Amino acid sequence: MPGENLTRAEAQERASLVSTSSYEIALDLTTGPETFRSTTTVRFAATPGASTFIDAITRTVHSVTLNGTSLDPAVVSDGIRIALDNLQADNELIVDADMIYMNTGEGLHRFVDPVDDEVYLYSQFEVPDSRRMYAVFEQPDLKATFQFTVTAPAHWDIISNAPTPEPVEAGAESKTWTFEPTQVMSSYITCIIAGPYAVERSELTSSDGRTIPLGVFSRRSLSEFLDADYIFEKTRQGFEYFESKFDYPYPFEKYDQLFVPEYNAGAMEHAGAVTFTEAYIFRSKVTDAVKERRVVTILHELAHMWFGDLVTMKWWNDLWLNESFAEWASTIAVAEATEWTGAWTTFNAMEKSWAYKQDQLPSTHPIVATINDLEDVQVNFDGITYAKGGSVLKQLVAWVGIDAFYAGVSAYFKKHEWGNTELVDLLTELETASGRDLTDWGKLWLETAGVNTLRPEISVDGSGTITAFTVLQSAVPEYPTIRPHRLAIGFYNSVDGKLVREHRIELDVDGERTDVPELVGQKRPDLVLLNDDDLAYAKIRLDDASLAVATKSLSTIEDPLARSLVWAAAWDATRDAETPAREYVRLVLGNIASETESTTIRTTLTQLVLAATQYVAPAVREDVLVEVGDTLWQLAEAAEPGSDAQFQFVKFFAGVASTDVHFDILRGLRAGELTLEGLTVDTDLDWELLTALTAGGVAGNDEVDAALADDNTANGAKAAALARAAIPTLEAKRAAWASVVDTDTAPNAIVQWTGIGFQRARDKDVLASFIPDYFEMLQRIWDSRSYKIAEYLVMGLYPAPLANEELRTATLAWLDANPEPPALRRIVVENLAGVERALTAQKRDAQE
Repeated sequence: MPGENLTRAEAQERASLVSTSSYEIALDLTTGPETFRSTTTVRFAATPGASTFIDAITRTVHSVTLNGTSLDPAVVSDGIRIALDNLQADNELIVDADMIYMNTGEGLHRFVDPVDDEVYLYSQFEVPDSRRMYAVFEQPDLKATFQFTVTAPAHWDIISNAPTPEPVEAGAESKTWTFEPTQVMSSYITCIIAGPYAVERSELTSSDGRTIPLGVFSRRSLSEFLDADYIFEKTRQGFEYFESKFDYPYPFEKYDQLFVPEYNAGAMEHAGAVTFTEAYIFRSKVTDAVKERRVVTILHELAHMWFGDLVTMKWWNDLWLNESFAEWASTIAVAEATEWTGAWTTFNAMEKSWAYKQDQLPSTHPIVATINDLEDVQVNFDGITYAKGGSVLKQLVAWVGIDAFYAGVSAYFKKHEWGNTELVDLLTELETASGRDLTDWGKLWLETAGVNTLRPEISVDGSGTITAFTVLQSAVPEYPTIRPHRLAIGFYNSVDGKLVREHRIELDVDGERTDVPELVGQKRPDLVLLNDDDLAYAKIRLDDASLAVATKSLSTIEDPLARSLVWAAAWDATRDAETPAREYVRLVLGNIASETESTTIRTTLTQLVLAATQYVAPAVREDVLVEVGDTLWQLAEAAEPGSDAQFQFVKFFAGVASTDVHFDILRGLRAGELTLEGLTVDTDLDWELLTALTAGGVAGNDEVDAALADDNTANGAKAAALARAAIPTLEAKRAAWASVVDTDTAPNAIVQWTGIGFQRARDKDVLASFIPDYFEMLQRIWDSRSYKIAEYLVMGLYPAPLANEELRTATLAWLDANPEPPALRRIVVENLAGVERALTAQKRDAQE
């Protein structure tokens, strides 16, 4: 991995010497299962006499021809870069090489469907992996046009950024597709998707009157589960919304959406040909949270067609501009243009909780991060770049006003179309549209790290009338910035058994103390909620009286977003060890039954499991887990038949099952001997129940073999890997470890799911023996594996469930002994932070 790095300084120097014009790329995908032939012709201008390099990760370089002169591949290529000397003002470079198919979800990924043995390919280039498919100046500010010619098996479909042409015969059982050149774009958003994909087609009319062809693709063996009509519907709603709000027509010629196997991300915004994880093809029942997330993802990638593809950041320090904008834009579009009108509640429950967690890690960083090299970029696809950035954009919209924000964005697109920008380019347009100076705002919000905490300070007289109301703002010593916030304050009172909002004000809060004279003289309500409507990015605390009401009556808060804010405040206090974990457990178990929002349920139950398994004092943990399991099953039995809540209670019950009674229930559900009205144990739920049994030590490899025989699919293979790795014996854990560490043949999906299973165990002590093995393998794995595989191993094999002093001490010792590389250290530091937070929470809980 280190030899594949590219520094920002190198990219800046190269951009000062080179200006790219066009690429012509010929790919032969008929040369066997390991490599493919790639011939690239690049035309570019350069400073005469200059020397630079082009990126190309290759198996074999057959020839390099620069301006008609043949260069010796053995001299100019090291398998990663090709040296280019004595450049002319105008240059033509031809590189003919064998490239390597990947099974890591990077570069050109090759997958064989176990159902029918068909081969499927897809490219994934963000951040630095177009160089795994063709020779390229791999940096976002060297844009060009790209013209692909692809030779492949005749029965395949070939999809790229440009519309797919009619192929011509190319010999026995092969055809060649010659695409038109693309618009000017960055290499990381180019793509090739190839294989016998099943497709559904439709079209829409763009705001400028063009007919835009639409396609939705899947593997043939999954096509029966693809709800293409619904995807088309959401796509049309997104097109209409964005074209109207951005006042700029869709910039490309067609829009394909492809669901591809073994995908590392949720999706990727290739211009005109978005790829999605196959997890969004629902072969079994999924929660409403997942259904809604799919819609958000669909519109997130569509927003990228403007923000990221049409206008692209100059360097990866402005990656957040792409992702934060798409996160914010997709959420507002989902809330205003689709049936998922509660998307901002989902945003609070999911994105905000992710952002607050990331922003309190030792590795937190400003939204505009320092990106020195490609490894820095890889680890910055995080909760700051996506969720905090999206949250701060929501705050910016409240600060400048929604109409001014959209006017500024529209001007930004028109001014910088097909170009590269920096943060100042966007802020300039927003300042012009809004009339607000954003210099200080940008510095405070985008160039500093950390999250503030807001608390109300309320004085009342004997009649309950407010005599003083102040918003207190604090910051942690490590990140002491005090920021301006645009927020609302809501007053909630009990009306007919419901807590409803009866008064709201919106104001600017700045400094450590902000007095709110508008609230003086009003009667103190039952519940005071800072940051009502979730405009601001800040942790909130409730005053003592409001906290008592919320704890007793959280389920009666009428507004789902207000409930989500209170849930979040309770969790923040638990994570910060201000309140004991068992108090949070009781709060969740006592109120979750009446929660209506699917993502709020999922997020809250996930936090409940973390609190019960790692934050509760070890001396009482087993008893608390039994209580959690017992109660979740009772909630499942009492839930509305067939409801999302019932489904989630069953799934989370399986995740915490710990007693013989629990395991008997799981066996009964799998066998059909125990039923819940409205609950169907379909294929994927059956795997979850089986994994609970293997993790509990009451099922083993024989049961996994039988389940895999019934579900011999890619999904079945992942589930089987997880279930086997969850078996809580040293022998099973060693086998799981060896399958991904000692050999390098498992594809990315199996590596990831093996790590998830490895961390599951009824008896967590079985993980203790892996502490020395883990730290021994870190540098070796980082140096020898691709980034994504290394990340899965470094995160997935860390024995985090131990959450004890032994693990903390060993992690600190490794960090002390290994000052490099920064990207690896960052992941280990984040692992350590989770352990240290758990230890602090355990200590607080033990005081209860």
